Formats: sequence, C-alpha cells, structure tokens
Amino acid sequence: MTKISSKMAMELESNYGAHNYHPLPVVLSKGEGVYVWDPEGNRYFDFLSAYSAVNQGHCHPKIINALKEQAEILTLTSRAFYNDCLGEYEKFITEYFGFEMVLPMNTGAEGVETALKLARKWGYDKKGIPQDKAKIVACSGNFHGRTIAIISMSTDPDCFKGYGPKAEGFGIVEYDNLEALEEAIKDPNVAGFIVEPIQGEAGVYVPSEGYLTKAKALCEKYNVLFIADEVQSGLSRTGKLLACDHEGVKPDVLILGKALSGGVLPISAVLSSKEIMLCIKPGEHGSTFGGFPLACKVGIASLEVLRDEKLAENAEKLGKIFRSELENINHPMIELVRGKGLLNAVVVKPKEGKTAWDVCVALKDNGLLAKPTHDHIIRFAPPLVMTEAQIRECMAIIKKTFDEF
Repeated sequence: MTKISSKMAMELESNYGAHNYHPLPVVLSKGEGVYVWDPEGNRYFDFLSAYSAVNQGHCHPKIINALKEQAEILTLTSRAFYNDCLGEYEKFITEYFGFEMVLPMNTGAEGVETALKLARKWGYDKKGIPQDKAKIVACSGNFHGRTIAIISMSTDPDCFKGYGPKAEGFGIVEYDNLEALEEAIKDPNVAGFIVEPIQGEAGVYVPSEGYLTKAKALCEKYNVLFIADEVQSGLSRTGKLLACDHEGVKPDVLILGKALSGGVLPISAVLSSKEIMLCIKPGEHGSTFGGFPLACKVGIASLEVLRDEKLAENAEKLGKIFRSELENINHPMIELVRGKGLLNAVVVKPKEGKTAWDVCVALKDNGLLAKPTHDHIIRFAPPLVMTEAQIRECMAIIKKTFDEF
C-alpha cells in the first residue's frame, strides 16, 4: 500500500471507523525511542507513551528482536497444549515481581476481569461468602477498563451512561478515604478491594502518603483481598517498579498490562499466591491468546529492558526535574502540578475560552504530543528512556506554548 497523507489517514478513519475516540489532529507513521513522526516527516516528542504502554520507548530494538525471532518459530498454540515458552515466562515474571503464580491474559481490561473473577471465587471457596453474594469494592474516579462489568463500578458517566443495566456486586468508596473504605469492607460479603495506587485516567491523582499501607492493613483486618491495578502506574512509570513500592505494599492480587510488552502487542498478567490463584480450576477461565509463545518472549524482553536500563531510576530522577520546572512556570492557566516519576499532570484553568484541548493542539504545533483528560487536565507521560537533555528541551517547548496563550 502506498504511503498516505495525514489528511487522507484522518478521513479514512472518520469514514470507516467507529467514532469511539476523539484523537488529537495528528497522524503518526513512525516511532523511535521518545520520538514519533507524521507522514509528512514532522517529528514530535511523545508525551503520552500510548497511555504508558511504551515505557521502554517506541520500537525498542531488544523487544523488536525478540518479536522477530519468535515470530519465525511459533506464534500461537492456544492453551489446549503446552508450549515451550510459557513456563519459562511464568517462572521469570513471578520471580521478577515476587509472586507464586501468574495467569496470563492480553489486554488490561481482561486482566481486571480476571482479578474480579479470582476475588469472587476466592471469596466463595476460602472466605465462605454465600454463593452469588460476593462484593467487590472500588474507588470513585477509577478507570479499570470498559467492559460491562468494569463500567458497573465506574463513577464516570462517559463510561456507563447509556450502557446499563449495571452488573451487580460492586460498591464504591471515595478514593483516598480510609474511613469510607473500612465501613464498606466490614461487610463480610466483600471479597476484594480494587484500587489504582495512582489514578491515571482520572487526572494523575496521587493519594495521601500512607493511604496504600493503611488500606492494605484494613483489608488484612477484614479478610479482604487487596487488588492493585498497576496497568498504567506500574512497570517503572512512577519511579519504582510498581507504584505500590513507594509504600512497600505487596498486593494480594496484582494486575499488569500495557508496558508488559513495550507496546509491541497486547499482554496482561494477574499475579497472586497459590492459595488464591488455584481457586480457579481448569475450564473456568482462560483466553485463546493468553500466554501465547510470541507474547512470552516479548514479555521477558520488555521486563529485562526495564531492569537492565534502570528505567525506574531514570523516571524518578527526570520526574523531579519535570515537576520542579513546571511549578516554576508562572502562568494563570497552570492551576496545579502533580504526579510521581514520569506520570504527571497539569490542571489547567481555562483562559479566554481556551482549554486544555487548545493547549494540547498548540503543544502539537510546537513539536510535543500530550492529551487532555477530563477537559481540564493535561497528562504528561513520556517514554522512560528519555534523557535529561531531552526533558529540558521539552520543558522549553511547554513553557513557550503556555507563553503563547
């Protein structure tokens, strides 16, 4: 197929694709490291990282080589048979994160669904919850995906309005509110508490220090599984391997996705103990592609890159520089700066009818791609392979852009 222009690419998507996204008006045709290019050859800094799926940078050579090598040998077997890659990957990832067992899936939403089913099954088999009475408690402002079950615990009307009826068995408590959490999980029918250690889609909300530690202690007190959704906040993004590591909290159930493949293909995983994981029996849950050979080799390579290139440490260092520089920009549109590592956000106050969307369009015109969330917040999350020189160049672009307003 011949190379198409940006205009033609946008027209094709508009005419033939469902309108379930509202992209920034830019077409991407090539990526390398922290950079992406449009069909016309214009280069941009990527400050979304495919919603943190390309923490290792675009087209990381080690990950791409792992993909190429395995693609020529064996790609898919289904779980009807054993394959010679899955066990190696399962051993690697469980030892890497310090868990006993893993259940491999594909997308982040599938990982969340798996964790919900696992918590319910554990609730019936181990906690003794009466059949069909298990409850999962989630937080206001959460974003765990868009399946029917997941949107049933959402507080965002964009996610659930027009898609009811909601599934039963979910309760909502205010994020970062321990009193509300304790009141909810006193109910003996609560099997699990699912939480994002930092709420990404909600606008990079960082909870109070000690929240995760105390929430985990409450879960232990009331025999409730602490389920950490680290699909976006995990894998070195916040300056630690997991966002839970900032408080030394080990979840009972850990959900991973996105950067688990370095952005090469969909890979997710749910990690837990044998006691919890073995509640699911053969035939009760699975996926044709979950744990397929190609994913296993890519997953190992992606995790090795995070470790060997010390990307968590780099995110921690550059994140401090980034927030410090942002906070020093004295501009009436910048209301608040928050984040950890290289997961950051700016709360934007509209000025003369100009909103976060207008700022992002202007940033694009100046060579940097970021995306608004909830109309008034801009999330800044570049690939973790970024250098200090590059982050300072990007800060100059961001400052220049705000000055233009």
